[in-house]
Amino acid sequence: MYMRRPIGYWCKRLDRLIEEAFDRAFGAAGVSRRQWQTLNVLGHGPAGDDALAEALRPFWDGGDVPMTGVIADLRGRGWIERDPAGRHGLTPGGRAAHARIAEAVAGIRATVAQGVTDEEYRVTMDVLRRMTENLEHVC
Repeated sequence: MYMRRPIGYWCKRLDRLIEEAFDRAFGAAGVSRRQWQTLNVLGHGPAGDDALAEALRPFWDGGDVPMTGVIADLRGRGWIERDPAGRHGLTPGGRAAHARIAEAVAGIRATVAQGVTDEEYRVTMDVLRRMTENLEHVC
């Protein structure tokens, strides 16, 4: 049965289900996807405006990164602050929020990969990457 459906069906279906799962998790945590992405980038260490925008660009479809509102909201929650060098960084409350949400994200990722071996996952990711590259050259 599964072979009767084209790859586009399965990619779209999986993407939709992943989006729904993450939306539920972020909603339960009281954050938007953009806020999570910002917290996650800053979870790796402080970043200035340009570095943060560059790290977030892929999540904003490669265009301008409208960080002002996201930064203001996270700062208002007391989760991020600027250091003396002007970089954004997580506060202790921000690190706690990041860790809590990261746990939910890890749970979703584990659910997605349930019953899939590490080798199957690696091969799937490689095949999807190559198929994407094939189409990037013609689109």
